[in-house]
Amino acid sequence: MHSNLHHEHIKDLQKWIDQMKATMDFWPFAYYPFGMVRHESGFMVEDKYDDEAINKDWEYVRELTNKANDEGFPMFMGYEWQGAGKDGDHNVYFKDNEQYMAYPLRYQELKQHFEGKDAIAIPHHLAYQLGHRGKNWDTHCDKFSPFVEIYSSHGSSENDTGSIDMVRHIHMGPRTGMTCVERGWQKGHKYGVIASGDNHSCPGVYGFGYCAVLAESNSKEDIWDAFISKRVYGVSKDKIKLDFCIDDAVMGQTIKASKNSKLNLEIIASNALDRIEIIKDSDVFEMIPHTSTWEKEELIGKIKFKFKLDLGWGPDRRVFPDIESKHWTGSLRTPGKLLSIEKCWSNFNQKLENVTDNSCDFEITSYKTTASGKWMGPSAITTEGFIFEIEDDVDSYITFEINGIEFEVSISDLLYSSRVIPLLDDAMDLLKDRYDFEEYYRSDSWWHNAYKIKIGQAVPEIGYTRKIEKEIDTTDCSLVRIRGWQKNGGAVWSTPIFIEKGD
Repeated sequence: MHSNLHHEHIKDLQKWIDQMKATMDFWPFAYYPFGMVRHESGFMVEDKYDDEAINKDWEYVRELTNKANDEGFPMFMGYEWQGAGKDGDHNVYFKDNEQYMAYPLRYQELKQHFEGKDAIAIPHHLAYQLGHRGKNWDTHCDKFSPFVEIYSSHGSSENDTGSIDMVRHIHMGPRTGMTCVERGWQKGHKYGVIASGDNHSCPGVYGFGYCAVLAESNSKEDIWDAFISKRVYGVSKDKIKLDFCIDDAVMGQTIKASKNSKLNLEIIASNALDRIEIIKDSDVFEMIPHTSTWEKEELIGKIKFKFKLDLGWGPDRRVFPDIESKHWTGSLRTPGKLLSIEKCWSNFNQKLENVTDNSCDFEITSYKTTASGKWMGPSAITTEGFIFEIEDDVDSYITFEINGIEFEVSISDLLYSSRVIPLLDDAMDLLKDRYDFEEYYRSDSWWHNAYKIKIGQAVPEIGYTRKIEKEIDTTDCSLVRIRGWQKNGGAVWSTPIFIEKGD
């Protein structure tokens, strides 16, 4: 959701589409019609590009969206609207591919312009200052904006007290609680939440947020129905699966208040699940720990488990400015069954191939550059990888071959701890070749400039799944929602189930 491709890079759109086809099930694309222009005073300001240029871009977006749809990929056309900055930034998306961009200065005018059209406007980075592109809840319309962005590369707009701050885009901050996501619910609005990226250099960057939908199928029609029905939720990085209902109502729906409402929840995480928070309105009603509930369970025989493979790190670019990337070729083999593979990619030029029930091959390019642009702060991206899910005997093993190095890892060892395999010989050769540097009393010079392979600690199925069934009192709140946390910091936010009070 929300990948900003600017006028200067619109020629890369097909490359972006190919990346999304490889990593996501669908893609609502947001074209960015703005750029830096010189004011008559000489000062550089951001404004809309000239109409001829952006209209030509829009027709190119239309052409490639139609092509992607014809090929079976559900891509939606969209663009970022900012207006005068008084109502907050919104990404406008269309169900069909027949619409045109509009640039009124106020949100209500935008809503009126698209009245009767299959169009939605999704608030973006809400928690910035009101009047300065933060969300204006006084002009909000739940029908036109059925869900909002709770997390993106900007950080979390959920509130101003949470642990995920909005510090990467320092020029727009700081964040405030006056415009945050929770404030709109407190004002009586009913909307869902997603996470949404705001990626400028590559779409679908790992760690910048993804949007999930509960749809009948992967068709544009069913995905759009999920959009307008608020059957959506957001994850910060890993693709956590969330199923949440109360009294048979799913996310986005409304139930009658009851002293004994029945809550059902299932989470399938990608890493060890830390805790689940049941939230009434803006307050954590119950915190349910998952950490320390499963770690001492004895694992015997055949088990399911997940682990993450990361490839990257490498030479310090201050010392070796010409070395910005590393090409990796590898494979994974298991005597057991390879159940799933989650792609944790942040850049182009990644491949996953020849996937079978017990093996796969991959090509990865890791970078020591940031996935940032404009005035954004640096990204911490130094790795690319995968999350593998395998079913096998706990006493079995996994075989890797990466860049000609073959090694075997026992499952029991991986359940105990992660492993790091440094390419120290390559670092030694590099320092000898460039600086004739061969000896020193400590290893920093080689370690700091070595590419590395990290096989993360494996987590058994009991560590990344949780089902909860319980009765809760819904007479004392206007909504109930779920927030879940993995031990690696990954988060999932549900859309609320709304509560209608009785007479």
